[in-house]
Amino acid sequence: GRDARTDNERPWEYEIWALDKYLDYDPSYHHPSLPVVFIHQPAVQPLTGRSFSQLYQSPNGFALGIDVTLEVNGKEQTLSVEPRTMLLDALRNTLNLTGSKKVCDRGTCGACTVLKDGRPVYACCVLAIDAQGSKITTIEGLGTPDQLSPVQAAFVHNDAQQCGFCTPGFVVACTSFLEENPDPTPEEILAGLGGNLCRCGTYEGIKQAVLDA
Repeated sequence: GRDARTDNERPWEYEIWALDKYLDYDPSYHHPSLPVVFIHQPAVQPLTGRSFSQLYQSPNGFALGIDVTLEVNGKEQTLSVEPRTMLLDALRNTLNLTGSKKVCDRGTCGACTVLKDGRPVYACCVLAIDAQGSKITTIEGLGTPDQLSPVQAAFVHNDAQQCGFCTPGFVVACTSFLEENPDPTPEEILAGLGGNLCRCGTYEGIKQAVLDA
């Protein structure tokens, strides 16, 4: 984009303003000290009804996306995302791996837990760009409906879920925990899984599942 008042090149700033225009944002919501500059972009086609991710991936849209290569569940994939995209959003919205749940979105509940090089992390707190070069394992990479992992089978056997929204994060966290401590005590389970919350209160079932797995 070009500032029509000064003829200076300011591509990043004014492309953002063009996003506001084409996505029908109300300029009055923006800080009054920031200038609103409308940019002539003849190559840009109307964006009405298109999703934000489609905008970034569109060859006719604004070139705000960056290429990120992730190794997820043993498969390397390159995707185009906004630089600020979190790993959780990349998994769910771009790779369609929706097992990791978006609940608190602030690193509190553990529903989005994935393994990064074998260690549990909150996917909502890791930038997708920072996950490059690491091996990411989601709940989809631990087992299948036809061939459950030992932890998944133990969760089913002990009825260690209710609404199921926290279950994927717990299964991933339990898998990592048992790899480090294969014969834990109930007290160690309580401490080792302290980063995951179950709003339904199925902690007894989860504890027994870990003991059985």
